[in-house]
Amino acid sequence: MKIKEILQAVEQLAPIPLQESYDNSGVQIGNVNQEAKAALLSIDVTEAVVDEAIALGCNLIISHHPLAFRSFKSLTGKNYVERCMIKACKHDIVIYAAHTNLDNAGQGINYYLAKLLNLQHIRILAPQEDKLLKLVTFVPYTHAELVRNTIFSAGAGNIGAYDMCSYNIEGQGTFRAGENTNPFCGEIGKMHTENEVRIEVILPVFRQRDVLQALIAVHPYEEPAYDFYKLQNTWSQSGSGVVGTLPEEVEEEDFLYHIKDTFHLKTLMHSPLRGSYVRDVAICSGSGAFLIPMAAAYGADVFITGEAKYNDYYDVEDKLLLATIGHYESEIFTKNVFYDVISEKYPTFALYMSGTDMNPVNYL
Repeated sequence: MKIKEILQAVEQLAPIPLQESYDNSGVQIGNVNQEAKAALLSIDVTEAVVDEAIALGCNLIISHHPLAFRSFKSLTGKNYVERCMIKACKHDIVIYAAHTNLDNAGQGINYYLAKLLNLQHIRILAPQEDKLLKLVTFVPYTHAELVRNTIFSAGAGNIGAYDMCSYNIEGQGTFRAGENTNPFCGEIGKMHTENEVRIEVILPVFRQRDVLQALIAVHPYEEPAYDFYKLQNTWSQSGSGVVGTLPEEVEEEDFLYHIKDTFHLKTLMHSPLRGSYVRDVAICSGSGAFLIPMAAAYGADVFITGEAKYNDYYDVEDKLLLATIGHYESEIFTKNVFYDVISEKYPTFALYMSGTDMNPVNYL
């Protein structure tokens, strides 16, 4: 099995195009066409993590934070990033990162945290925009089902928790085949009328090539007609943060202890208690304070994130309770997400959770 096959399992959950424009997710270094021996899962890539991978016989490191985040013009080993790259090259280790694409994935790290807290009815807090297309194509009635099922399999037709979604209108198409053609129906030089179905489906922008190739592969016409329309709709299946509901409301202080116990925290920072109850909860791992206004507008009782600024604890006022659990602490479970998605598809592949991957923030 090739390393690229392992990475495809991760990207099935968190496609690279879901990453933010400033990010650098994906393959950081190495040849993904080599045989996969074992993988080490981590949040960050440090020299200790690379050494650990070597000791364990891993030729793949999958991390949450990208090792190569800033551009550079030389590779001399002047800092830990370059030293990690040099050592990885010497030992044929592939380094891969799933960062904001995992944050934005519908069932990525934020979904995982929500499930740990036993939240229900989980959905995206801030859906991504300008990420959807509508495909319109015209197919002979006899081949409509085949074409629909094929483009569904290629990634079209998903709306929220529903799949195989399409809109279909029956009508008549006309054409006249020219010389040197091989028409599926009709005769060369004669106008032909065919009973057709207009099929409309929604798809993510990054699936356009796959869906088009699938369409052309099974469409019976030599020159299939199709159009792609860019949509301004928000995409409920990807975006920043999630919101969910507790099975029953609880007092604020009790819920704070629930957070602390669930995430095994040494300390938990929060804004002043409001003397209220908690039912609706919003979550964004890492640096998610930018979503506080959206969480408040949604009507969340609590917003949980990794870190926030001092004034954020004032600014929430009585809108909601702000709880910050630490950047590392909110993302430690990315290793579990990687483990689950890979082991589900490749249950016998050797996976290791890094034991040297440590929080750079220390508490006295």
